[in-house]
Formats: sequence, C-alpha cells, structure tokens
Amino acid sequence: MPRISKENYYLDIAETVLERATCLRRVYGAIIVKNDEIISTGYNGAPRGRKNCVDLGFCTREELCVPRGERYELCRSVHAEANAIISASRRDMVGGTIYLVGRDARTGELLHDATSCAMCRRQVINAGLEKVVIRRTESEFEVVPVQRWIDEDDSLPER
Repeated sequence: MPRISKENYYLDIAETVLERATCLRRVYGAIIVKNDEIISTGYNGAPRGRKNCVDLGFCTREELCVPRGERYELCRSVHAEANAIISASRRDMVGGTIYLVGRDARTGELLHDATSCAMCRRQVINAGLEKVVIRRTESEFEVVPVQRWIDEDDSLPER
C-alpha cells in the first residue's frame, strides 16, 4: 500500500477534527503542525459554555439571509483557525503550518473553495505561521505561503 503524503496525512487529521464542528452551514477543522509535531487543533463552534447552532436548531446569519463571507460578527462560532491558534503558544507556532479542511454541513461535500476569512488571516499572520495547507479534493491541496497574505493586504482600501 503506498504511503500518503505528509500534507494529506495532516489534512486527514484536520478532517477528523471537523467532525466536532457545530455550524449548520459549513464545518471546518484545522491543525497546527511544526517540526512534524501537532501543536494544536481547532474546529468551528460557539465559545465554551454557549449554545451551538446545532443545539439551537438555527443559524442567525442564515435566517437573516447573510451571504457567505459577510457579517461574521453575527455568527455564534469561533472559527477553526482561531480555535487552533488560541489553543497554542505563539513560540510553538512560529514557522509552523496550519492545515485546513472544510465541508458543507448539510451535504458533507468537501468545500473546494475553503479558505480563511479576513479575521482568521490576520490571526494566522500574527501567530507567526509560515504556511496554510488547504484541502481542495480528497487528495489535492493548495499550499499558501502566509507571506502572500501579508504582501496582498486585502484590508487596504482600493485607490
């Protein structure tokens, strides 16, 4: 049996982590790895002690017809990347890689367009992570150098 790549090995683990996610729209799993060691994991869900959307039976953003990628302040969840970052020490993350997998919560289909939102990108940058590896298909992935997110600063207004 052929060995899978290290990237797919870690992406498979992130995919298992997403099974704990509690969002009704999209579920994400993330793991942070440095020097071939898992530093932390995270999935999207409400802050500790608060009710999750799956427990409430509704999504506020969905009820308000908020388009994907907008008005995250209305969302009950802490994103997978943020949860992985806050569960680790910065000194352990600097130079590391975060692996990210997303699935549609209703259908279970892999999200081929999964990526980090603007807020999570800022957190990834400040955590000192070097790369983001995002699953695109069951065996294909994209490696995003975090420096690209720094250089292509999407928070600046167009001039």
